[in-house]
Amino acid sequence: MQLVVGRIGRPHGIRGDVTVEVRTDEPELRFAAGTAIRTDPPDRGPLVVAARRWHKGTLLLSLEGVTDRDTAEALRGTMLVIDSDEVTPSDDPDEFHDHQLIGLEVVTVAGEPVGQVDDVLHHGQDLLVVRRKGQEDALIPFARALVPEVDLEAGRLVVDPPEGLL
Repeated sequence: MQLVVGRIGRPHGIRGDVTVEVRTDEPELRFAAGTAIRTDPPDRGPLVVAARRWHKGTLLLSLEGVTDRDTAEALRGTMLVIDSDEVTPSDDPDEFHDHQLIGLEVVTVAGEPVGQVDDVLHHGQDLLVVRRKGQEDALIPFARALVPEVDLEAGRLVVDPPEGLL
């Protein structure tokens, strides 16, 4: 599964540098000089990082072969991606990456099927988007009180929803 670690934004200056909307907790690792990064759409890459620097809280990348503003502008909107196998698992048993949760079957503490995790939203509170057959998707806050068990090996997530949530 491909994971987005950044999105190329507008050019910066006239020498081909690009701004990057960072979508990873490890920008120093993912955007290190010499790193080849796959892209979506794939025909725009891979892109090789020549240099990286921060400017007023924005990540700027110099990419090999991108030496002018027009070439940098053509990359605007390109997603920078890695394979989920490249992500180091966390040592914290209560921390999960989105790609680990997506696809898990969701059941209640009583064992009743609810649906499948379709997405994870991050809007202040992490929310699981659970796709349910024949019903609207359910949004379940990803908090221990409501999600007491995540079993990645079994491909299952247990929820204890308050009345009216589902």
